[in-house]
Amino acid sequence: MKKVAIANDHAATDMKKEIVKMLENEGYEVLNFGTDTNDSVDYPDYAKKAADAVINGDADCGIVICGTGIGISIAANKVPGIRCGLCKDVTDARLTREHNDANMLAMGARTTGLETAKDIVHTYLTTPFSQGANHIRRIEKLGKLDGSIQ
Repeated sequence: MKKVAIANDHAATDMKKEIVKMLENEGYEVLNFGTDTNDSVDYPDYAKKAADAVINGDADCGIVICGTGIGISIAANKVPGIRCGLCKDVTDARLTREHNDANMLAMGARTTGLETAKDIVHTYLTTPFSQGANHIRRIEKLGKLDGSIQ
């Protein structure tokens, strides 16, 4: 069974709850690092918790959601070794896995409809990394930029 870390801010509580239900129905173990209320919170705090779970090996991958997905993806990408792709459609989700071997997915609850978000999550979780030499080379360069690879 694959473990998925998920985190969200107050703008994405409802979407997160629906995504968690979907994941659990599909047999994933979900580690919830997000808020479960609509009270205002700071997305960097939640992004870091999910990203740390991915880096520490507690989760196989992560999903982070805020209003637009922009802030929470920036926050997740500050954690060395995280490659978080902000996806607005299934093509983005497929390519972020195939080309970037993204270990985290970001989405915007205010900019992406729920059914599209579910399709994005499904595509992200079921698309393998292509293993292309050009993609591996670029991912290694990303790791050198953030210090996660020497």
